[in-house]
Amino acid sequence: MTGISVRQAVIAEEETVARLLATVFDELPLHSWLVPVRERHPAIFPHFFRILVGHALRHGTVHVTDDLRAAAVWLPEPAPAIEGYDALLSAACQEHVGRFHELDEAMERAHPTGLGDYEHLAFLVVHPDLQGNGIGSRLLRLHHETLDRAGRPSYLEATSPASRQLYLRHGYTDLGEPLALPFDPAAMYPLWRPVHGTE
Repeated sequence: MTGISVRQAVIAEEETVARLLATVFDELPLHSWLVPVRERHPAIFPHFFRILVGHALRHGTVHVTDDLRAAAVWLPEPAPAIEGYDALLSAACQEHVGRFHELDEAMERAHPTGLGDYEHLAFLVVHPDLQGNGIGSRLLRLHHETLDRAGRPSYLEATSPASRQLYLRHGYTDLGEPLALPFDPAAMYPLWRPVHGTE
Protein backbone atom coordinates (compact mmCIF):
# COMPACT_ATOMS: atom_id res chain seq x y z
CA MET A 1 0.00 0.00 0.00
CA THR A 2 1.40 3.37 -1.00
CA GLY A 3 0.68 6.82 0.35
CA ILE A 4 0.55 5.76 4.01
CA SER A 5 1.44 8.66 6.26
CA VAL A 6 3.17 7.66 9.52
CA ARG A 7 3.85 10.04 12.40
CA GLN A 8 4.41 10.11 16.14
CA ALA A 9 1.29 9.93 18.26
CA VAL A 10 0.47 12.66 20.76
CA ILE A 11 -0.80 12.42 24.32
CA ALA A 12 -4.35 13.32 23.29
CA GLU A 13 -4.47 10.11 21.20
CA GLU A 14 -3.68 7.81 24.13
CA GLU A 15 -7.22 6.45 24.48
CA THR A 16 -7.69 5.92 20.72
CA VAL A 17 -4.45 3.94 20.44
CA ALA A 18 -5.35 1.90 23.53
CA ARG A 19 -8.73 1.01 22.02
CA LEU A 20 -7.04 -0.01 18.77
CA LEU A 21 -4.78 -2.39 20.71
CA ALA A 22 -7.77 -3.84 22.55
CA THR A 23 -9.63 -4.39 19.26
CA VAL A 24 -6.76 -5.99 17.35
CA PHE A 25 -5.59 -8.28 20.16
CA ASP A 26 -9.04 -9.38 21.29
CA GLU A 27 -8.93 -12.65 19.34
CA LEU A 28 -5.68 -13.80 20.94
CA PRO A 29 -5.87 -16.91 23.15
CA LEU A 30 -3.80 -14.87 25.61
CA HIS A 31 -6.69 -12.46 26.12
CA SER A 32 -9.13 -15.26 26.74
CA TRP A 33 -6.82 -16.60 29.42
CA LEU A 34 -6.33 -13.18 31.02
CA VAL A 35 -10.08 -12.47 31.06
CA PRO A 36 -12.03 -15.71 30.46
CA VAL A 37 -15.45 -14.05 30.13
CA ARG A 38 -15.48 -12.42 26.69
CA GLU A 39 -18.20 -9.96 27.65
CA ARG A 40 -15.79 -8.44 30.20
CA HIS A 41 -13.12 -7.60 27.60
CA PRO A 42 -14.46 -4.12 26.65
CA ALA A 43 -14.54 -3.11 30.30
CA ILE A 44 -10.94 -4.16 30.95
CA PHE A 45 -8.55 -4.21 27.99
CA PRO A 46 -8.88 -0.58 26.81
CA HIS A 47 -8.07 0.58 30.35
CA PHE A 48 -5.18 -1.87 30.64
CA PHE A 49 -3.63 -0.78 27.36
CA ARG A 50 -4.10 2.88 28.22
CA ILE A 51 -1.67 2.44 31.12
CA LEU A 52 1.03 1.14 28.78
CA VAL A 53 0.35 3.45 25.85
CA GLY A 54 0.39 6.48 28.13
CA HIS A 55 3.73 5.40 29.56
CA ALA A 56 5.20 4.91 26.08
CA LEU A 57 3.92 8.30 24.90
CA ARG A 58 5.79 9.92 27.79
CA HIS A 59 8.96 7.82 27.85
CA GLY A 60 9.22 5.99 24.51
CA THR A 61 8.04 6.23 20.92
CA VAL A 62 4.57 5.60 19.53
CA HIS A 63 4.22 5.69 15.75
CA VAL A 64 0.77 5.72 14.17
CA THR A 65 -0.78 6.09 10.75
CA ASP A 66 -2.73 9.30 10.26
CA ASP A 67 -6.03 7.45 10.48
CA LEU A 68 -4.96 5.88 13.82
CA ARG A 69 -5.67 2.38 12.53
CA ALA A 70 -2.11 1.08 12.97
CA ALA A 71 0.45 1.68 15.68
CA ALA A 72 3.88 0.63 16.93
CA VAL A 73 4.60 1.16 20.62
CA TRP A 74 8.28 1.23 21.65
CA LEU A 75 9.94 1.66 25.03
CA PRO A 76 13.62 2.01 25.87
CA GLU A 77 15.08 -0.61 28.17
CA PRO A 78 15.75 0.04 30.90
CA ALA A 79 12.64 2.23 31.10
CA PRO A 80 11.32 4.29 34.02
CA ALA A 81 8.87 2.41 36.20
CA ILE A 82 5.19 3.22 35.79
CA GLU A 83 4.29 5.30 38.84
CA GLY A 84 1.56 3.63 40.88
CA TYR A 85 1.47 0.68 38.51
CA ASP A 86 -0.01 -1.86 40.94
CA ALA A 87 -2.91 0.42 41.82
CA LEU A 88 -3.52 1.31 38.17
CA LEU A 89 -3.43 -2.34 37.15
CA SER A 90 -5.84 -3.35 39.90
CA ALA A 91 -8.27 -0.61 38.88
CA ALA A 92 -8.09 -1.56 35.21
CA CYS A 93 -8.11 -5.34 35.48
CA GLN A 94 -10.26 -5.73 38.57
CA GLU A 95 -10.84 -9.36 39.61
CA HIS A 96 -8.47 -10.60 36.88
CA VAL A 97 -5.44 -8.64 38.07
CA GLY A 98 -3.66 -11.80 39.30
CA ARG A 99 -3.34 -13.17 35.79
CA PHE A 100 -2.01 -9.85 34.49
CA HIS A 101 0.65 -9.96 37.19
CA GLU A 102 1.47 -13.52 36.17
CA LEU A 103 1.92 -12.37 32.57
CA ASP A 104 4.13 -9.48 33.69
CA GLU A 105 6.34 -11.86 35.64
CA ALA A 106 6.70 -14.27 32.69
CA MET A 107 7.60 -11.42 30.36
CA GLU A 108 10.09 -10.01 32.82
CA ARG A 109 11.84 -13.38 33.08
CA ALA A 110 12.14 -13.51 29.28
CA HIS A 111 13.66 -10.05 28.86
CA PRO A 112 17.31 -10.07 27.76
CA THR A 113 20.04 -9.69 30.36
CA GLY A 114 23.68 -8.93 29.83
CA LEU A 115 23.12 -7.46 26.35
CA GLY A 116 23.19 -3.79 27.26
CA ASP A 117 20.48 -1.21 26.59
CA TYR A 118 17.94 -1.93 23.89
CA GLU A 119 14.54 -0.92 22.56
CA HIS A 120 11.44 -2.99 23.37
CA LEU A 121 8.66 -3.24 20.80
CA ALA A 122 5.78 -3.59 23.22
CA PHE A 123 3.03 -3.66 20.56
CA LEU A 124 2.63 -3.60 16.80
CA VAL A 125 -0.98 -3.53 15.59
CA VAL A 126 -2.83 -3.00 12.34
CA HIS A 127 -6.62 -2.88 12.23
CA PRO A 128 -7.99 -6.16 10.79
CA ASP A 129 -9.49 -4.33 7.79
CA LEU A 130 -6.02 -3.15 6.74
CA GLN A 131 -3.87 -6.19 7.47
CA GLY A 132 -1.86 -7.69 4.62
CA ASN A 133 -1.02 -4.34 3.03
CA GLY A 134 2.51 -3.92 4.39
CA ILE A 135 1.59 -1.32 7.00
CA GLY A 136 3.12 -3.26 9.89
CA SER A 137 6.34 -3.71 7.92
CA ARG A 138 6.48 0.00 7.20
CA LEU A 139 6.10 0.83 10.88
CA LEU A 140 8.87 -1.62 11.72
CA ARG A 141 11.27 -0.28 9.10
CA LEU A 142 10.71 3.30 10.21
CA HIS A 143 11.96 2.71 13.75
CA HIS A 144 14.55 0.10 12.80
CA GLU A 145 16.29 2.73 10.68
CA THR A 146 16.44 5.06 13.69
CA LEU A 147 17.71 2.29 15.96
CA ASP A 148 20.39 1.20 13.51
CA ARG A 149 21.68 4.76 13.21
CA ALA A 150 21.79 4.98 17.00
CA GLY A 151 23.44 1.56 17.39
CA ARG A 152 20.56 0.17 19.48
CA PRO A 153 19.29 -3.43 19.20
CA SER A 154 15.64 -4.31 19.79
CA TYR A 155 13.55 -6.97 21.48
CA LEU A 156 9.92 -8.11 21.36
CA GLU A 157 7.57 -10.93 22.24
CA ALA A 158 5.64 -12.25 19.22
CA THR A 159 2.12 -13.33 20.15
CA SER A 160 1.58 -15.95 17.44
CA PRO A 161 3.53 -18.14 15.01
CA ALA A 162 2.40 -15.86 12.15
CA SER A 163 3.67 -12.69 13.82
CA ARG A 164 6.91 -14.49 14.69
CA GLN A 165 7.42 -15.14 10.98
CA LEU A 166 6.88 -11.46 10.21
CA TYR A 167 9.54 -10.45 12.69
CA LEU A 168 11.97 -13.08 11.47
CA ARG A 169 11.69 -11.48 8.01
CA HIS A 170 12.69 -8.16 9.58
CA GLY A 171 15.95 -9.38 11.06
CA TYR A 172 14.85 -10.81 14.41
CA THR A 173 16.03 -14.17 15.72
CA ASP A 174 14.68 -16.38 18.49
CA LEU A 175 15.98 -15.52 21.94
CA GLY A 176 15.49 -18.45 24.25
CA GLU A 177 12.41 -20.59 24.70
CA PRO A 178 8.79 -19.42 24.25
CA LEU A 179 7.27 -17.87 27.35
CA ALA A 180 5.79 -20.49 29.62
CA LEU A 181 2.18 -19.54 30.34
CA PRO A 182 -0.39 -21.91 31.86
CA PHE A 183 -2.80 -21.91 28.91
CA ASP A 184 -0.17 -22.47 26.21
CA PRO A 185 3.56 -23.07 26.73
CA ALA A 186 4.30 -21.58 23.30
CA ALA A 187 2.00 -18.57 23.37
CA MET A 188 4.67 -15.88 23.07
CA TYR A 189 8.06 -15.94 21.38
CA PRO A 190 10.92 -13.71 22.59
CA LEU A 191 12.89 -12.32 19.64
CA TRP A 192 16.02 -10.20 19.32
CA ARG A 193 17.22 -7.93 16.51
CA PRO A 194 20.88 -6.90 16.58
CA VAL A 195 22.00 -3.62 15.08
CA HIS A 196 22.11 -3.80 11.30
CA GLY A 197 24.75 -1.99 9.28
CA THR A 198 23.82 1.28 7.62
CA GLU A 199 25.30 2.69 4.46
